[in-house]
Formats: sequence, C-alpha cells, structure tokens
Amino acid sequence: MKACSSRDMKRFNHLLGEIEAVYHEMALKFGQSDSVMNILYTICDYGDSCPLQEICRRSGISKQTINSALRKLEREGIVYSEQAGVKGKNVCLTEKGKELAGDTAVRVIEAENGILASWPEEDVKRYLELTERFLVGIKEKAKEINTGSL
Repeated sequence: MKACSSRDMKRFNHLLGEIEAVYHEMALKFGQSDSVMNILYTICDYGDSCPLQEICRRSGISKQTINSALRKLEREGIVYSEQAGVKGKNVCLTEKGKELAGDTAVRVIEAENGILASWPEEDVKRYLELTERFLVGIKEKAKEINTGSL
C-alpha cells in the first residue's frame, strides 16, 4: 500500500470535502438531513416530480437510505409516490413539500445559480468541460478496477 495522492489530487479531494461540508451545514441550518436535502434538491432540479431511480443516481446515496428518507417524508406529507411504468416510481412533492422545498432546496439552487452567473461564461464552460472530463475518466478507471486491470 504505497500509493499516495498527488499534490493536485490532495487539493482536489480537500476541495470536494469542503464543498460537501458546506452542503451538510446548509442542510443542518434548514433542520434537514443530508438525504432529505438531496431528495428535495433533486426533485426541484428535475421539476415537481422525479423518478426514484434518478434520485438515487444523482444523489449517490444508497437506495436503502433514500427509501428510508422517503418513508419519513411521506409520513410527514412532504412527498408521495406514484407508479411510473411497470417497475418505476415517481416521487412527487405535495403542496406542503413544495413549500418546504422552496424554503430549503430552492434557496440552495438559487445560490449555486448566482455563483455560476457571476463567473465569465468561458469559465463556466471550461469548469463544466473539465468536470465532465474527470467524471468520464474516473468512470473508465472504475470499470478497470472492477475487471482487475487498472
């Protein structure tokens, strides 16, 4: 076990961790768990409803944790689910859920949009291109790890 992160990778990991910590702090300020905030955020980003599978994919949180949070939100009258196709489910915000989302997730989305809007268009485009390039690269490496041929 010799490999250590490069200086740049350490900085990248530090920045990712700090960003995640800020989102966690915002969730706490809103009195919500990270998983609830992720669900509300994803639904708002998608529209008034979102496929359950998409919530799991976008959040990176386990399906079990998402389902537990959804059951809590359903009991509180924040969301409800409806069948979408044979196996799919859509998660929808109730009126109470729309109000909660407006006070929480929508405020986060507006803050994010404001940050990107304050950057020059070229910087936003470059940032997104590089982030996507990293994502594609790490997905490829993950496949290699799964086959044992890194």
